[in-house]
Amino acid sequence: MKKEYDFSKMKAKKNPYAKLLKKQITIRLNSDTIDYFKNMAAELGIPYQVLIDSYLTDCANTKRKLNMSWK
Repeated sequence: MKKEYDFSKMKAKKNPYAKLLKKQITIRLNSDTIDYFKNMAAELGIPYQVLIDSYLTDCANTKRKLNMSWK
């Protein structure tokens, strides 16, 4: 490897993976819901946050909508 590199002639490129980066948010979830995902994640051997993210990503990708009615 060279001791020094000349980057002055390089052209900037946008990061093609920037859209795939995750964004940290705060969300309130029911304790039972968290326990459900923690138990399922433990069975699968993955962190529960990854499981929740995967589930929500699947819902968004398949355009799944909640069927809910208030009485």
